[in-house]
Amino acid sequence: MLDHVSLIVGDLARAEKFYDAIMRALGYPKVVRDEDRIGYGERSSAEHPERCYISIRGGLPKRSESRRHWAFRAPSRQAVIAFHKDGLANGGMDDGAPGLRDYHPHYFAAFLIDPDGNRLEAVCHRAES
Repeated sequence: MLDHVSLIVGDLARAEKFYDAIMRALGYPKVVRDEDRIGYGERSSAEHPERCYISIRGGLPKRSESRRHWAFRAPSRQAVIAFHKDGLANGGMDDGAPGLRDYHPHYFAAFLIDPDGNRLEAVCHRAES
């Protein structure tokens, strides 16, 4: 359901390594790389309202009180597992291993804390194939 998300991180180079890994695992391309920002996915438009985009900009120092939760759609349970594994390998911290959750019978998700304290989730709503 996300349309777009903007995050501020303390260290853009560190964040880029982390986000490159987890977005690659979920199949979202990097579409922007500037001196002060990176972006993944595709921007929504009138022709494509289903698209989703995330922009990450360098700026604020690390602050735990600014932690937010963002859930990303995953195309499969395997992508959720890759999101978690690749995120851990690239500076993320575990906040919930891949598995079924109580929201509905097929809600398969994993949770990470990114290097700047944001809580991230990857979720697949499909039944196991």
